[in-house]
Amino acid sequence: MFFISSAYAQGTAAASADTSSMIMQFLPFVLIFVVFYMLLLRPQQKRAREHRTKLDSIRRGDRVLLGGGIMGKVTKAGTDELEVEIADGVRVDVLRATIAEVFNKVDPAAPKPTGATSPKKDDIAEK
Repeated sequence: MFFISSAYAQGTAAASADTSSMIMQFLPFVLIFVVFYMLLLRPQQKRAREHRTKLDSIRRGDRVLLGGGIMGKVTKAGTDELEVEIADGVRVDVLRATIAEVFNKVDPAAPKPTGATSPKKDDIAEK
């Protein structure tokens, strides 16, 4: 009987833990979660947001990379579906969500006039 009562008494002493010691026990887990969020979750959310805006801005003439690795040129852009020309005369309908990368069409630079020169500083000062 003596062993049972002393074991029971030891259990009550351990159960009355200090609140600050519990916080100190959970502090490493909180810090791990904060580091995990900062290094993994936030950058992934940013990348997903940028990809979503790229998909929403697809227009006719853009070059796209499909999920299977096929490059093509957008010939018709709908809300959910795109028509992509993957070869001469070969057009396929794809879902907008299956686009892996968008390469926007580059507009050619306007040619500079050959005979025109920029005004000189003296000409501007005279006016």
